[in-house]
Amino acid sequence: MSFELRDKMEVKAQLNNLRRSPRKTRLIAKMLCGLDVKEAENQLKFLIKGSAPNFEKLLKSAVSNAENNFGLSKDNLYIKNISVNEGTKLKRWLPRAYGRASLILKRTSHIEMILAERVEGKDRKKLEKKNEIKDVKLEEIEKKAEKGEEEKKEDKKEVVKERETKEFADEKKKIEANQGFLKKVFRRKSM
Repeated sequence: MSFELRDKMEVKAQLNNLRRSPRKTRLIAKMLCGLDVKEAENQLKFLIKGSAPNFEKLLKSAVSNAENNFGLSKDNLYIKNISVNEGTKLKRWLPRAYGRASLILKRTSHIEMILAERVEGKDRKKLEKKNEIKDVKLEEIEKKAEKGEEEKKEDKKEVVKERETKEFADEKKKIEANQGFLKKVFRRKSM
């Protein structure tokens, strides 16, 4: 799912590659278009169609995105438009008589939901303070990260030195072991 802010405080939410045919999902989309968010949630709770839970999840995520990111009120939102487009088709084969095979298309759909405000600016929360707080927190996190990087560099240097000394000791042992092997191989036959 992806979200974006559109003109006049419209929030767009997308659901891609839903494993339901577009023809079946359009039935729900036509019913929901133009409803308030609360009405749409009530409709979706009691709908028997198979893709209703997917629409419900998409609607909840779009509303929470509008509230948290743009400060819009849930009571003031309505579904402006829902478009259902055809996605990729999965091709499967079914065996038939006389050694033939017939094609089965498993269709998918892309759903795009656009929420808008009924009354522009009503019950809108101020996000400026939140943004300032986020900026201060980001600066603190960056400072901590810089300190952590310096400590990590020092730790890495120590680890590299320990590895080098271990590798050098291991190489010495290998050389000594190989010399003993060579003495046995090249000794005289008369022994």
